[in-house]
Amino acid sequence: MFSDSFTSPPQPAPTAPAPEVAAALAPRLLAQAPASDQVGGFPVQEFGWLREAGLLHAPLPASLGGTGLGEPGQTLPLLRVLRHIGRGNLAVGRVYEGHVNALQLLQRFGRPGQVAAWAADAAAGHLFGVWNTEAHDGVKLEPLPDGRYRLLGSKTFASGAGHVTRPLLTAALPDGGWQMLILPADTQQPTLDASFWRPLGMRASASFRVDFTGLEIGPEDLLGEPGSYYQQPTFSGGAIRFAAVQLGGAEGVFDETRRFLQQLGRTDDPYQRQRLGEMGVLIESGNLWLRGAADHATRPTAETDPEATVAYANMMRTAVEEICLRVLQLAERCVGARGLLQPEPFERLHRDLTHYLRQPAPDAAQADVGRFVLSRPEPTYQLWNV
Repeated sequence: MFSDSFTSPPQPAPTAPAPEVAAALAPRLLAQAPASDQVGGFPVQEFGWLREAGLLHAPLPASLGGTGLGEPGQTLPLLRVLRHIGRGNLAVGRVYEGHVNALQLLQRFGRPGQVAAWAADAAAGHLFGVWNTEAHDGVKLEPLPDGRYRLLGSKTFASGAGHVTRPLLTAALPDGGWQMLILPADTQQPTLDASFWRPLGMRASASFRVDFTGLEIGPEDLLGEPGSYYQQPTFSGGAIRFAAVQLGGAEGVFDETRRFLQQLGRTDDPYQRQRLGEMGVLIESGNLWLRGAADHATRPTAETDPEATVAYANMMRTAVEEICLRVLQLAERCVGARGLLQPEPFERLHRDLTHYLRQPAPDAAQADVGRFVLSRPEPTYQLWNV
């Protein structure tokens, strides 16, 4: 059953800068996180807060009721919003990042009438998402005589299943094309398989298997042309968004480690100081990667040199993953076995970040950076056009 608990009259856009709104919301997200940290759970109340704060439609342009947070020139504020939300609750961050991704894709590839209609849905509180991962029974589009389409097949790791009412799907056409569509899942309800989701962490992201077989859509639900989803640098360059959420998770681990040591009076221990010093360097390094990724995404050649943009995004996601893994290792040594016991929040933070770091093809992403630099003749300082 798909939830409609978010939908109501549109809320105004945030009056304060979106990163400040998200930063103020992060402690509430952290405090509430244990309530939804269960298999099949979902942070319903937390998304109500995001909606009330205007963050669900902030990625839309001002002409459609947002603040333009999803526009290229706002990449750094967007990454900071994602970091703050991840700092509060990685499951919320994962679903919100998918919502932002969908809104950016529909603005890039949608026709004006489609964009206006979907923007009104976002302003009314509908959650969007991007469900692309599939197994052997992937989604297919079957054309019908009346110009409509029937869906066949399933998606896996469909985060927010049962609550995302406007999922963006990719589906195979009979001629082999790969078509995007946005499903009105509150009226065309797919079948959810919650048994698929038995994770180590990120329990509250509700990343179920979803079967769409038998549902029908119209041509107005199709987004862009076949193949648009994989256009570069949009496809791979979007990795900077989930990396920002991951960095927020590492910041949450860092904050919790400091709180734990301060509470125990262990702040004078020289080894604890050394570990916290290294963690501080790592977190700030991650923040500099956010700035670098934002600068690179907004440079004049971002679209004309997509290989450089993708390579930089792959460097950023690789660096942030390594930062997060090292922060987790140092934090474990700081808090010891005692800090890993429930109900200490560190136990959940550790599980969620460990699980969320398992993004697709990390080795291929790093190898692609190597391929890029080996293919270019210019000196290093010119590789990234900075």
